[in-house]
Amino acid sequence: MPNTILTGIRANGELHFGHYLGVILPMLQTQSKLQSGDKMYMMIADLHSFITPIDHSQLYANVLQVAKICLASGLGINSANPASIFRQSFVPAHSELAWLLSCFTYTGEMSRMIQFKEKSQNSSASVGLFSYPILQAADVLLYDAEWVPVGEDQQQHLEIMRDIAIRINNKFESEIFILPQTLEKQLNFFELDKAVKIKSLANPNEKMSKSISDPKGTILLIDRPQDAAKKIMSATTDSLSNIKWDIENQPGITNLLQILLSLTGKTQAQIELEWTGKSNYGDLKKVVAQEVEKFLIQFQKKLEQVDPSIIEEVLASGEAAANLKSNMTLQRFQRILGLKKPAKAG
Repeated sequence: MPNTILTGIRANGELHFGHYLGVILPMLQTQSKLQSGDKMYMMIADLHSFITPIDHSQLYANVLQVAKICLASGLGINSANPASIFRQSFVPAHSELAWLLSCFTYTGEMSRMIQFKEKSQNSSASVGLFSYPILQAADVLLYDAEWVPVGEDQQQHLEIMRDIAIRINNKFESEIFILPQTLEKQLNFFELDKAVKIKSLANPNEKMSKSISDPKGTILLIDRPQDAAKKIMSATTDSLSNIKWDIENQPGITNLLQILLSLTGKTQAQIELEWTGKSNYGDLKKVVAQEVEKFLIQFQKKLEQVDPSIIEEVLASGEAAANLKSNMTLQRFQRILGLKKPAKAG
């Protein structure tokens, strides 16, 4: 049975190492393994950008920059079966299905979302922040996508989109929506031991962020390579003098090992065999810094070579494919709901 894979990246700022290693790289590796009939969608989630304050004057440019980064990485090109890269707002079915799904979702379910609780500590939190997991569910269900490379912090959202789809399928006694697979199966499909979650270099208990409040902890994909290497050399670790993959007790060291694993293509077992038990953190930082600097030099060269005229062309092609597929799914649901003329029997 053909596989359908979908993921998305918000466009509300410059992308950083966490985005590349946690989202783009797994998709790039999967794109190289696609078989005939498999489909991959890379969504630039511009509608999701509004759930937190942004500079609206920069949004369109940021969207194009995300597309450019995808192309520089090799997504959407250089493959016999390339991913379809598209802008979420250019596919109207996302917004309509999100509304329809919201009518089958309970407020109690949304209020229990951990990310909403964390980000809504003030009275100015928007309804969009409250309900965006429903839009996220629409993003996935529109494409019959079983495979969605999500991070650990998105597990709850993966579960709610499965719950919504099951509820609707059961209510109408029809397989209207294909369920995305569980997190465990997602990790197996993408050949990951755990979801990749790159942490801040300054505070390894927090994830790497686009926030300007964490400049020393974040490596942007447009950072000067030598500056990025300096950030690695200054990364917060611990005083144990014992290199070990231990996210709970040594988050800083584990973060460096994770970056090294992702950039070298080695397995966790290989990384642990090479480094476990060594005591010189400086040696580890130096190796990671060299890998980061080498990667950025190569990547930024590819970024400069992306022809701007190709970006809109690739997006238009991706949006045509996304509209075709998403409209089929939306109309299937509309017929069940009574919004469209029912399909003829037989």
